[in-house]
Amino acid sequence: MRDITHARVLKIAVPIVLANMTVPILGAVDTGVVGQLGQAAPIGGVGIGAIVLVSIYWIFSFLRMGTSGLVAQAKGAGDSAEVAANLVRALLVAAVAGLVIVVMQVPLFAGAFALAPASDEVEGLARDYMQIRIWGAPATIALYAVTGWLIALERTRGVLLLQLWMNGVNIGLDLWFVLGLGWGVEGVAVATLIAEWTGLALGLWLCRDALAGGYWRDRARVFDAARLRRMLAVNSDIMLRSVMLQASFTSFVFLGARMGDVTLAANQVLLQFLELTAFALDGFAFAAEALVGQAVGARSRGRVRRAAIITSQWGVGGAALLALCYWLAGPVVVDLMATSPEVRAEARAFLPWIAAAPLIGVASWMLDGIFIGATRTREMRNAMLVSAAVYVAAVAVLLPAFGNHGLWAALMVLNAVRGLTMAALYPRVERAAG
Repeated sequence: MRDITHARVLKIAVPIVLANMTVPILGAVDTGVVGQLGQAAPIGGVGIGAIVLVSIYWIFSFLRMGTSGLVAQAKGAGDSAEVAANLVRALLVAAVAGLVIVVMQVPLFAGAFALAPASDEVEGLARDYMQIRIWGAPATIALYAVTGWLIALERTRGVLLLQLWMNGVNIGLDLWFVLGLGWGVEGVAVATLIAEWTGLALGLWLCRDALAGGYWRDRARVFDAARLRRMLAVNSDIMLRSVMLQASFTSFVFLGARMGDVTLAANQVLLQFLELTAFALDGFAFAAEALVGQAVGARSRGRVRRAAIITSQWGVGGAALLALCYWLAGPVVVDLMATSPEVRAEARAFLPWIAAAPLIGVASWMLDGIFIGATRTREMRNAMLVSAAVYVAAVAVLLPAFGNHGLWAALMVLNAVRGLTMAALYPRVERAAG
């Protein structure tokens, strides 16, 4: 096995950071293109439709993390057959999940609009959008598996290529279908649908060595009961952990909304800083997934420790740089994102929490990657359960006493406890290597 070096970590991490930087561009182009229609309803229809579908697909994002850890360990063990079989299993899960979503689209859409009602015009446009895009469900979910597989094998340039291809196709077809052919909301949906399926085709080509070796036809291995149970356990733990984490962040938004429109708007502006932090640190966390997973597969405690230390050094360095940038440039960025004097003033008042957030949260982000690589997902789930309980208690105590400052403090407590609980359980990661 190759040495675990700083250059190797950067080779994995930098393409992920660049790929993540392209994500907000697509949403901005979708909104901008529909905005050229000169009406508010199409913008709302595309916005709501996209949020509903992303929320449905997000349930299956565990395939990205679970596939990454399992494949990295198979790679470290030198088991090429299992590297390929893990991809096939994940793709089969994605195909079944995608088909179920397509079949269940009517009740899914009805439930979504019951939870988030909109005007008749916006809801009608959103349905038009979703009824087209829903046919991309199998492709979108399968791309989680493909991405996890590529990350596990350190092929993150492939992930960047995949992201650039999909966004490029989507943007080009957006402009043609909406502005050139006048297809409106349906044009945006068709453009995204084509981008998703062509993205999957490119992704499968990037994984061609797994599908060309003949291992994928080994039904006894692919459907081996013990391996399927392990995959189910890993993915179910990740899903439960992710649901609890998402519920915590969603409650933060809802609780902030109770304090008025200005506070809600200010919090929404500041949450964009946290999204940027996640995008930046994801690269190093993904490097930890690949390198720790391979070390566990190779049964090398020393390599597990070295992978955890080197990736975390870069994570901490990145977090410190982000904290400094937020502290120095935060007010300017807030002014660019909001024009309302009240929202600007409110957001500035809470900027110190944003400057502290990368430093407080870096341990939880990096340990997520380390634990995923080692497939110690039960410990991740349990740590998240403890953290969510502490967060609820913190909200109950701090919110009434300190208002929005208390709410931000509770969010910081959530990330701090996540980091502390997983740090306490870290020795189990090294023991996983034997």
